[in-house]
Amino acid sequence: MARRRRVALLIETSNAYARGLLDGVISYLRQRADWSVYLPEQQRGGAPPTWLANWKGDGILARIETEAIADAVRKTGLPVVDLSAARWLPGIPWVETDDSRIAELAVMHFVDRGFRNLAFCGDPGFRWSMWRRDHFVRIAEQAGCCCQVYDSFPRDAPNYSWDSDRRRMVAWLKSLPKPVGIMACYDIKAQQLLDVCRELKIAVPEQVAVIGVDNDPLVCELSDPPLSSVVPNTARAGYEAAALLDRAMSGQQVSTDPVLLEPLAIHARQSTDVLAIDDPEIASILRLIRQRATENLRVSDLLRHVPISRRMLEHRFEKLLGRTPHQEILRVRIERVKHLLLQTDCSLDEIATRTGFPHTEYLSVVFKRETGQTPRAFRKQNLKTPNL
Repeated sequence: MARRRRVALLIETSNAYARGLLDGVISYLRQRADWSVYLPEQQRGGAPPTWLANWKGDGILARIETEAIADAVRKTGLPVVDLSAARWLPGIPWVETDDSRIAELAVMHFVDRGFRNLAFCGDPGFRWSMWRRDHFVRIAEQAGCCCQVYDSFPRDAPNYSWDSDRRRMVAWLKSLPKPVGIMACYDIKAQQLLDVCRELKIAVPEQVAVIGVDNDPLVCELSDPPLSSVVPNTARAGYEAAALLDRAMSGQQVSTDPVLLEPLAIHARQSTDVLAIDDPEIASILRLIRQRATENLRVSDLLRHVPISRRMLEHRFEKLLGRTPHQEILRVRIERVKHLLLQTDCSLDEIATRTGFPHTEYLSVVFKRETGQTPRAFRKQNLKTPNL
């Protein structure tokens, strides 16, 4: 009988992102592997466990976020897969979320709601925050939006204090043109923003709409108002990392190219539940599309709700949103299809019926045209526990 491999998980359990990674590892173990797992009490960026220096294990999955952890992991000489963007150990397998797609989802979430003033609030102590910032600014500017940036003091800086950071954040928020949509680098930073907005009596989401990243249910639901957040596919990341480590421990050649996982969706809550459009007729049409797009809604149906011609509707719609009403209806329907593919076990027949497509063949043709993948391929690629 083969000996069970011993694997150390140097992954903290104190935040939703890391717990999602561990969920993916658990899914892999249930399907594919038989490991003895060592999971120490580990805080983010904490010192490596002392036992690691003399540990006789087979492999390590780690969030390598400090030089000390990198040094301790390197000295073991064991196969390692990194789950951090810090990249303290270049040249080893690396699995992370796709920060470009995370930023793109956030920008489009605001643009879809009519925001043209956007901003990013980050923490330069984290490399992934800087990546998200740069992608957000680039994509916002490509979408024709004005974008401003606030980088807080790094939390690990020797002179860091929340009081001084809060004062700078207050001044920055006061200076922003309103209404404005702000992406925070992660949920905790977004919660801080909402606290400062409440202190300044800034209306959220009417004047300042805020979106975070990680969809931590505790942080998001305890925020006031409840926080919208990008949902990263952390379980898939953990699963892929476990699969890579398993192959490496078996002596197989494993690529060191980054494996970047697309986010799943945006969980919209009250902090972005607004349409920042001065044109009341177009705003009402957008609400109607969001409510009824999956009911086989047509542009002719929209025209019955506003006293304007089709030509004028399309002109005003394109001027404000950069796309036609028909394109917006289709976009909302496709997003609903994606949600059902990833968050339910519904068959394609059920999904077609629930999203206004007459049959699965037509759904598949349209979905592939809009996304470059068939619905089945999209589901297989993005499921939390794929068959590798």
